[in-house]
Amino acid sequence: MSTISRRSFIKTGIAAGSVMLASPKDARPAEVKTLPPDRRGVLVDTTVCIGCRRCEWACKNAHSLPAGDITDYDDESVFANKRRPDDKALTIVNRYEKIGDERFPTNVKIQCMHCEQPACLSACIVGAFKKDDTGAVVWDTDKCIGCRYCMVACPFQIPAFEYEKALDPKIMKCDFCIDRQKNGELPACVEICPAEALTFGKRSELITLAHRKIELFPERYYNKVYGEAEVGGTSWLYLASREFMELGFLKLGTNPAPGVSESIQHGIFAYFVPPIAFYALLGGVMWLNKNRNRGEE
Repeated sequence: MSTISRRSFIKTGIAAGSVMLASPKDARPAEVKTLPPDRRGVLVDTTVCIGCRRCEWACKNAHSLPAGDITDYDDESVFANKRRPDDKALTIVNRYEKIGDERFPTNVKIQCMHCEQPACLSACIVGAFKKDDTGAVVWDTDKCIGCRYCMVACPFQIPAFEYEKALDPKIMKCDFCIDRQKNGELPACVEICPAEALTFGKRSELITLAHRKIELFPERYYNKVYGEAEVGGTSWLYLASREFMELGFLKLGTNPAPGVSESIQHGIFAYFVPPIAFYALLGGVMWLNKNRNRGEE
């Protein structure tokens, strides 16, 4: 291809992009959904958790992920390294050794926090996420285009991508066992917990219960309910015997996370055509350079 043809191609692409960028629609923030007062949540009492990891096994079984035998989870060597949920384990348990006069180590279960105002929902440019009336933040694979902005936006760094799948990879995260909930069942992790470290119920009642525990046993609990106010509140709430930052929890403000993700989303994607034109132009330049290099060879 000649130099003149390359220049003509680039000029045409820039002109087309300029036309589409010339009259952007007004960017509007996503509508804040009014959440039902009886939405559900889970209170995690880390002072009770024994680190058996039965919740990990039950979660995998409930979501058709390779789970192995339940006795495999008796292996405590996994606690040597801090883990994160991924595409093969939607929830995991980490262990933090005891300090001071604590009698036992602290075990912390991690999964999607199911935010009241989810950043993943706000960042998704095709509306693949939604906050269900049950309190669950769920994802529609048929709408997803694989942009993975949800992974960047999540303040808790939870959504995972099936990078190893060449065909139809998915975003993977805890879905709060929404299908089980709608069938009148408990989330799988809550149902199997032998120590009853997980309490399922109305979020508002769980917050009351958590503060009541702190009031009755101030020597046992750190005076805070994590998730009550962080990033506008979450469906999963935590109690602990020490400062949460010492247990791997992030120090987050009370402002809803979508305030950040929406500003990014609406600044870049006021509507969807300009990015397509931009990347089409880049693709064309790469194609031209590739063919030029072949000609030189």
